[in-house]
Amino acid sequence: MIHQYKNNGYNIVLDVNSGSVHVVDDVVYDLIPLVEEALKAGQTEGEMKDGMERALGARYSAEDIRDALSQILELKEAEMLFAPDLYENYIMDFKKRETVVKALCLHIAHDCNLACKYCFAEEGEYHGRRALMSFEVGKKALDFLVRNSGNRVNLEVDFFGGEPLMNWQVVKDLVAYGRSLEEPYHKKFRFTLTTNGILLNDEIMEFANREMANIVLSIDGRKEINDLMRPHRGGQGSYDTIVPKFLKVAESRDQMNYYVRGTFTRNNLDFSKDVMHLADLGFKQISVEPVVASPEEDYALREEDIPVILEEYDRLAAELLKRSKEGRGVNFFHFMIDLQGGPCVAKRLSGCGSGTEYLAVTPWGDFYPCHQFVGMEEFLMGNVEEGITRTDIRDEFKTCNVYAKEKCRSCFARFYCSGGCAANSYQFHGHINDAYELGCELQKKRIECAIMIKAALAEAEGEESNEKE
Repeated sequence: MIHQYKNNGYNIVLDVNSGSVHVVDDVVYDLIPLVEEALKAGQTEGEMKDGMERALGARYSAEDIRDALSQILELKEAEMLFAPDLYENYIMDFKKRETVVKALCLHIAHDCNLACKYCFAEEGEYHGRRALMSFEVGKKALDFLVRNSGNRVNLEVDFFGGEPLMNWQVVKDLVAYGRSLEEPYHKKFRFTLTTNGILLNDEIMEFANREMANIVLSIDGRKEINDLMRPHRGGQGSYDTIVPKFLKVAESRDQMNYYVRGTFTRNNLDFSKDVMHLADLGFKQISVEPVVASPEEDYALREEDIPVILEEYDRLAAELLKRSKEGRGVNFFHFMIDLQGGPCVAKRLSGCGSGTEYLAVTPWGDFYPCHQFVGMEEFLMGNVEEGITRTDIRDEFKTCNVYAKEKCRSCFARFYCSGGCAANSYQFHGHINDAYELGCELQKKRIECAIMIKAALAEAEGEESNEKE
């Protein structure tokens, strides 16, 4: 399967099954779809040459066409173009493998000190009651994780909310308890924290820098945008409170192992300005994501917004590339892509592992497939006392992969997005094995932009190397 596109002056060809990316000239770019059809028709190389010259002879010389065809066929022989799909063979083994839990999202606080308008957690309540997780419940959750992690050494625990800093003492106590389990059980905990920053102080920062592998700091960008969507319960904005604290966190972590993470809505379809605003403030690790909301919400993204958003991603990619070449680049989460290695096969096929390898835990100890399913009783999987009692839910999520989703089978992005978000599929289609179409369109554009940036930087490095020689 081949995906071709033009972006920022580059002709880019992606061989989906091998993951090979090629930046090509016009003649190769125009020849590839003709070669693909010829291969399907079983033509010989001689027949291909004749057909290509008839089709493109008015545009290119016979010699250029022959050279381009030779290059394409060499890449095919090396399985870097028109490569066979080897991934589908893994599906049956993947379904049969033993379920090992490797990550928990601890809802340390179903309460929040902000009233963000797009919050899927209903200001921390998650369709239920306000509550703080006790140390005892959290302790049992960590015990469950250790017991159900098999031979896996590295385990992940995210302190989430609501706002986890509203239950800070329990966070500290659970980190200490987790560390006490590492040596006797041959485990290593990687703790992370997601916070709106209102309660951040020096003591919390010092502890987080010592114990938290990553910190996610919630901010939507420009002051007027952030304060519109992320106000206090009394209506006043949060921007002026959090920005100085977030900058201090970023510098204290040497601009690594954190993200400032925002959400863009219909109120700021020019979200590249928010990314650039955060970059200009001094942040180096940035994520600004599209809102997922019911269509009736006035801030929800709509189908007619897609062309505007796609152009905005192109604009953002070009600006980030320019800044990178100038030596003042930043990492934009959605444009980060590994073209050499990338995720393992299991992750390429099934994504985040929600409902199987990854679970969310409520303050009272209930298990759900992930934080976005919390409060939906049809997805209540068990609890910290009894473990997983609804293995049928786990088994349903176990079969959730790119080959189980009809819309993914013919999509070039499937091995990068791994089929998208199960929660979004459920929200918009009523089951987990579908795809959220608007999100898919934006994801595909982000992948195209990410590949373009990689190609452009590789070209620049090659030019620099040639100059040195």
